[in-house]
Amino acid sequence: MCGGAPQDLIATIQEVDIPGPIGMLEARVHIPHGTPRAIAVIAHPLPTMGGTMENKVVTTLANIFTELGFVALRFNFRGVGASGGSFDYGNGETEDALAVTRYALNRHGNLPLILSGFSFGAYVQARVVQKISAQQLVLIAPAVTRYIMPHVPRNTLLVHGELDEIVPLGDALKWARSQLLPVVVLPEAVHFFHGQLGQLKEVVRHYFIGQPL
Repeated sequence: MCGGAPQDLIATIQEVDIPGPIGMLEARVHIPHGTPRAIAVIAHPLPTMGGTMENKVVTTLANIFTELGFVALRFNFRGVGASGGSFDYGNGETEDALAVTRYALNRHGNLPLILSGFSFGAYVQARVVQKISAQQLVLIAPAVTRYIMPHVPRNTLLVHGELDEIVPLGDALKWARSQLLPVVVLPEAVHFFHGQLGQLKEVVRHYFIGQPL
């Protein structure tokens, strides 16, 4: 199940609308074949810079999670795509992510919860995990220079690009160092992991393979 099979042989994708704090939130739920092992909720990058649930890092995460046998849920924050509302500088978006996570838990509450986010979405999920307990937090290029990031659980998987031009690696290391948090660095990778999505998939895949959830 962790091989290179085409996505349509691995999962089905459902379009859903989830009630949010100020309107419906557009979402996609990737359902793996077989009995799911976990539920993963994925948050996208900054809406004001074009971030959506169709971002290639977000869809890459959704694909690898379903290949691992997880239900993967990606969604649009308020004001993005068909989601109601407007940008709220991280506060409303955190409430959106909480609503989506509670929806996921209501549907799959017997499964371990994984929270994941890219850039701005990583900042949001770092806030969500302060309010909802998760088995695992996965942060990809978290926006540590643009927002006040809370400390996160010690078992968090943090992946950053060596040549990140938006959130410099040194700043990510400084934030991680303050809490003794390991960082996986992808050599030559920039913020959006151009040409490095395969390596990103392998890092996430190998982290979860054989890990009890």
